[in-house]
Amino acid sequence: MADEVTLLDFWASPFGIRVRIALAEKGVKYEYSEQNLRDKSALLLQMNPVYKKIPTLIHNGRSVCESLIIVQYVDDTWKGKAPLLPSEPYQRAQSRFWADFIDKKVFEITKKIWTTKGEELEGAKKDFIECLKLLEGELGDKPYYGGENLGYVDVAFVPFYCWFYAYETCGSFNIEAECP
Repeated sequence: MADEVTLLDFWASPFGIRVRIALAEKGVKYEYSEQNLRDKSALLLQMNPVYKKIPTLIHNGRSVCESLIIVQYVDDTWKGKAPLLPSEPYQRAQSRFWADFIDKKVFEITKKIWTTKGEELEGAKKDFIECLKLLEGELGDKPYYGGENLGYVDVAFVPFYCWFYAYETCGSFNIEAECP
């Protein structure tokens, strides 16, 4: 029996983009179901009754929720191609740490860049640049956080990168000037 995989998502969600990247890296074929976030579908409410959010992955009738958990699930389920998490326990823990940092710090700060003004906006821009410098230090001279190949931290962070122009426009600043 072939795997039945459906992704409940919204096109602009950086969290959903994570899952789409992981599925693409693994070569998993799936049905994409665009969700209206203001009028949530019965399927979304049934498959994610706790948070009622996207992304939600449905694999053979069972749901997996929360983007980083879904990415780990995809990595564990479709092992044959493009491992995202390292197999060595310490490296695996470090990858999870940096992905969690992105979720807890980067997301909250970037949300402030497009929702605040004045001193709070200036503080958010400063905090964002500090986070980027930390991430840049962790990346070092490697092409990817995963080393020579795209990995878990890359999948967690790349969706935010595609929003950099919007952050710069909303916040009236230049990211590249501080973090090339």
